[in-house]
Amino acid sequence: MARSVTMFSILHRQIIRQVMGSNASTKQEKCYDPLDLTLKFVDAEDDLDFLCEGFASLRAQMSCGHAVTPMSLTKWCLKQLEEGESRFACGQFGCGAEWSYAEVCKMALLTPEEKEHFEKTLALNATDTRSCPGCKSSVVRRSAFNLSVRCSVCSAKRGRAYDFCWQCMREWKGPQPRSDRCENDGCSDLSLQTLRTCPDIVFKCVTGVTGCPSIRACPTCGSLLEHGNNNCKHLFCPRCKVKFCFVCLKIYTECRKTSSISGPCSSGVAPRQTSIPVWQKK
Repeated sequence: MARSVTMFSILHRQIIRQVMGSNASTKQEKCYDPLDLTLKFVDAEDDLDFLCEGFASLRAQMSCGHAVTPMSLTKWCLKQLEEGESRFACGQFGCGAEWSYAEVCKMALLTPEEKEHFEKTLALNATDTRSCPGCKSSVVRRSAFNLSVRCSVCSAKRGRAYDFCWQCMREWKGPQPRSDRCENDGCSDLSLQTLRTCPDIVFKCVTGVTGCPSIRACPTCGSLLEHGNNNCKHLFCPRCKVKFCFVCLKIYTECRKTSSISGPCSSGVAPRQTSIPVWQKK
């Protein structure tokens, strides 16, 4: 399985936990009303009870066809929120179907307090937020193509525009806008350094492929993923839920049209990436 190398900051996780609060976990077990005619009850295992907690509620069917209880669904969705997701997807292997927030609210029997936590965290996850190096207040990055970010709090306090670098987290130096670096010494993108310097991979299950970097940026969302070398050449990105070829960097469906899962790609090995793709969320 692929594993994420970077992309999710410790600061962001801390902010999410503060938003969700200590009451985010449900203290009393929630159960479906057996007389609720809007639900489709099924005689099946709870597909989201990954810890085998054995929730007492009847099982109801989600739009994707998998069976859940309100407790298992709530816990699974809370886990996705803490991991930075701004959408909800089924956790069953091979499914990944996306659920609307309205469906989650209904099927998880979210309480008013839980809805508040969910909505605040969804909004937070949908933005790119960091702590200003000058005043430590939260600042949202408006453009993924400009590393220069203005802090309104520091600008007001100092009586002048205060911009800092999203990459090195120091006061901005040099012309702007720029998407690669500012002119502070040592300002560089650690992700790009990783892509440039990681060793090549020696595939165990893919023949005829040499010179492929062992770490790639997902061509859809930019998450850095490392291949485990003992699987086929296709990886499933846990962030954007898109399957792509680690060798040619094409989407799985495109790669499979002209090559096998364990052989060389028709277009060869894609060169080392020199930029991080920006996820255009729909």
